[in-house]
Amino acid sequence: MAKEMIRQGGRSARIQAEVHATVNRLLETHDRSAITVPMIADQAGVTPSTIYRRWGDLAQLLADVALARMRPIAEPEDTGSMTGDLNVFIQQYVEEMSSKVGREMLADIIGSHAEQASQRCCGFTYQHLETLNNRALARGEAGFDVNRVVDGVVAPVMFHILFGDRDLSAEYCSSLIQRAL
Repeated sequence: MAKEMIRQGGRSARIQAEVHATVNRLLETHDRSAITVPMIADQAGVTPSTIYRRWGDLAQLLADVALARMRPIAEPEDTGSMTGDLNVFIQQYVEEMSSKVGREMLADIIGSHAEQASQRCCGFTYQHLETLNNRALARGEAGFDVNRVVDGVVAPVMFHILFGDRDLSAEYCSSLIQRAL
C-alpha cells in the first residue's frame, strides 16, 4: 500500500500532530496492548482509514510517535572535554533508553518492522556523536571515530538495555568509552 506523503504545515500536519498527541495521551493512561486504531481515531477526531492510509497499521503509528519523541531537541551537553562529553552523553542515553518509556519506544520502533524507523532512530545517535566529535575537534582535541564509539559503546549498551542482563553503571559505561578511544 502506498503511503501518502505528509506535507509540512496545513491540514496534514494538523492531523499528524493531533494523532501523535492522542497516542501520547493514551499511552499515559492505558496499557499499550489496549490501544487500538479505532480508539485513537475516535479521540483524535479522524477516521480509522486516515490512520491506516498514513501509517499503515498501529505498529507503524507507534513507531512514528516513538521517533518523534526520540528526535533530538537540543545538542548534547558541552562539558568542556571530549571524554566528559561522551560520558555525560552515554549516561543520559542509558537513563533515557533504559527507562520504562525508553524501552517501550524501542519496542515500538523494533516491533514496527520498518527499516526506515530503525535507521532514523540510529541516525539520531550518530548525529549526537558527530556533534560531540566535531566539538572536540574544534577545541583542538584529537576527536574520535564515530563508528568505533557506536560499535564499542552504544552497541553493548543497547544490547544490555534490550536484554536487561547487566547493570549499566557509570563505571561500566566509562570503561567502554576508554576502550573505544
